[in-house]
Amino acid sequence: MKYLKILFLFVLMSCSSTKVVYDYDSKMDFTTYKTFNYFEDVGKGLNELDVKRITNELSEGLQQKGMRLSDTPDFYINIVAKDREAIRRNTIGVGIGGGGNVGFGISGGIPIGSRKINQEITVDFVESKTNNLIWNGIANSEIKERTTPEERLAHYKKVIIEILKGFPPNKKK
Repeated sequence: MKYLKILFLFVLMSCSSTKVVYDYDSKMDFTTYKTFNYFEDVGKGLNELDVKRITNELSEGLQQKGMRLSDTPDFYINIVAKDREAIRRNTIGVGIGGGGNVGFGISGGIPIGSRKINQEITVDFVESKTNNLIWNGIANSEIKERTTPEERLAHYKKVIIEILKGFPPNKKK
């Protein structure tokens, strides 16, 4: 029974993890970038409150890396989100069977738990002088369809921490 609880906890944690991929211009010297700001239309696919949550977390994370918000930034940030209903993996199976010479059966699954949304958040860093994309991070995660503001903030905080792990990129020489 003890091992079953550990296995259940492991499966639960692995299902709710945030997966992030990064891409960047390998010719760029990211040490030269010290200031940032956001595009005016930042946050396509998000409501105003979520845009504020995410931009606050990004600003805080970048400031911890020694950068600062500026009206004349070295790069601009754009954020785009895409949502789709997550595949439900948690169901209770129900079945009716028969035996003997005549075989028949009926089965089905009843979904359990709340609906979840698979959310893809893309964060792009665009150089202000050339308007070229220099870095991006794409995070895929699941969020419950109905969440409290505190739960949403905690979710976005976790997602932005994962995204910013890849900035600045660690170039291998």
